[in-house]
Amino acid sequence: MPRETCSTCKRPLKVCYCDTLVAIPSRIRVLIIQHPLEERHPFNTGRMAHLCLTNSELVVAEHLSDVRLAQLLQPRSALLYPSLDWLPDVAEVLPGSPESDALEQLVVIDATWRKSKKMLHLHPMLQYLPRVSFEGELHSGYRIRHSSMENSLSSIESIALAMDALEPAGSFRQLYRPFERMVSLQLELTDTKSSGEFPSADSRRGRN
Repeated sequence: MPRETCSTCKRPLKVCYCDTLVAIPSRIRVLIIQHPLEERHPFNTGRMAHLCLTNSELVVAEHLSDVRLAQLLQPRSALLYPSLDWLPDVAEVLPGSPESDALEQLVVIDATWRKSKKMLHLHPMLQYLPRVSFEGELHSGYRIRHSSMENSLSSIESIALAMDALEPAGSFRQLYRPFERMVSLQLELTDTKSSGEFPSADSRRGRN
């Protein structure tokens, strides 16, 4: 029998995190371009971010036509991505700078590192956008999924960190609520399966 899933978060009902979803407005629009494999992944943090950000759009595609991408990039945009050696040199958008104040849209690629690299190669237009990136050591709470790249964050953690820097007056740290709830529920479920016990109703309810 197929498991019942939540129509909103797409997670099985016993690990649904929707009771912790928040609605966060922003001046800067967040465009999430999600690889199709991520859409089907059980720990889909790109969708989670979209559910929380009222000024956001989620586009699922590995490849977009130049016409479609140009339409999506009509607002003044910057790409949230590390400034890696193989990428072209472009302007960095720094918090509090005139470029930051003029920014209208933050573009996020929601994919594994390998797939995100392929998506960038398929879309030179994205490579040449001004870039938002982080410096220093990053600490991720993504204990249920491992990255192939050191010092990296999940999509929702990256968005929260970037938007918090670009719009300091916002409430973007609230994005961690559903993320931490999802991680906690999954770890609890894993521990339960290991012990042969089942979680109580209280443990499945949201904790504020």
